[in-house]
Amino acid sequence: MVDATISAPASRQMARPQSSLRKTMQRKSTIAFLMALPLILMIVILVLYPAIFSIHLAMLNKSMERFVGWNNFTFLFGRQTFWMVVQQSCVFAITAVLFKAIIGFIVAHFVHNIPSKGQRKWRGMLLVPWVIPPAMSCLAWLWLFDPSYSAFNWVLALFGVGPIPWTGDANWARFSVILVNIWIGAPFFMIMYLAALKSVPDQLYEAAKIDGASWWQVIWFITLPMMRNIIAITALFSLIVTFANFDIVRVLTAGGPIDMTHVFATWSFRVGIEGGDLPLGATVSLFMVPILSVAAIFILRDITKRGSEV
Repeated sequence: MVDATISAPASRQMARPQSSLRKTMQRKSTIAFLMALPLILMIVILVLYPAIFSIHLAMLNKSMERFVGWNNFTFLFGRQTFWMVVQQSCVFAITAVLFKAIIGFIVAHFVHNIPSKGQRKWRGMLLVPWVIPPAMSCLAWLWLFDPSYSAFNWVLALFGVGPIPWTGDANWARFSVILVNIWIGAPFFMIMYLAALKSVPDQLYEAAKIDGASWWQVIWFITLPMMRNIIAITALFSLIVTFANFDIVRVLTAGGPIDMTHVFATWSFRVGIEGGDLPLGATVSLFMVPILSVAAIFILRDITKRGSEV
C-alpha cells in the first residue's frame, strides 16, 4: 500500500512535465508555421497559381474562348519542329551540365589546394561570370561571335585559320550557346564543390597517403563518395535552370539559324508571345515538367537510397 501511494504521485509528477513539454512543442510548431506562412503564401501565389493557370491555358484554343482539351498537345506531337526542340533542349542541358560539373570539380580542387590567404581572392574572381547578369555577359559574347568583328576570328586569323560562322551555322551556333552556358554556370559548381571538399575529413587523406594511394585512387575512393550527394543536388539544380534557360539563346541566336538552336523556353516565347498563340506556347513550356520530373526522381531516389544504406 505504501509503495502504491508513493508511486501514484510520482507518476503524476512525471506526466506533468511531459504534457507541458508537449504543449510547448506544439506552441513552437505553431509559431514556426506562422513565421513561414508569408513564404508559403508567396510560393502559392508565384508558383502554384501560375502552374495551374498554365495547365488551364494549354487546354484552350488560340483565341482562348473554347476548351479544346488535349488538342494542343496532339498538334505539337505532329510537328517536326517540336521534336527538334526536344532533342536540342536535352542535348543543350545534358552537355552543358556535364561540362560544368567537370570544370567545376577541377577548378574547385585547384582552389582548395591554394593557401587560405589566397583563396578568397581566387573565389571572388572565379565567381564573376556567375554573378554578372547573363543578358549583360551575353552581349559581350555576342561581340566576340560577331561575323564581321569577331575577336575570336581575329585571333584565329593570326594563325591562318579562316573565319568561323559562330552564330550563322547550326552546329557552331549550338556550340556557342553551350560554351556561354558553361562559362556562366561553371563557377556555381566550383563554389558548391569547394564547400563540399572542405567538409571531407583530412584524416581520410592522411590515411590514404600512408597506405600509398595514388591521386586517382584518392579522388575515386574518398573524394567522390564523400561528395556524391552535393554533386547530385548541384547537377539537378543546374539541370532545371539550364533546361529552362532563355536569355542566353535569345540574345545570342534568337533560336536561329532556321530554329536550329531553339530550346523549350525560347520556342515557347516564339510561339506564344511573338506568334500570338498563348495556349500553344503554354503547352510547349509544360513539356519541360515530365522530363525534369523524371530526372529529379532518378537523382533524388539515388540520394535517398544511399542515405538509407548509410
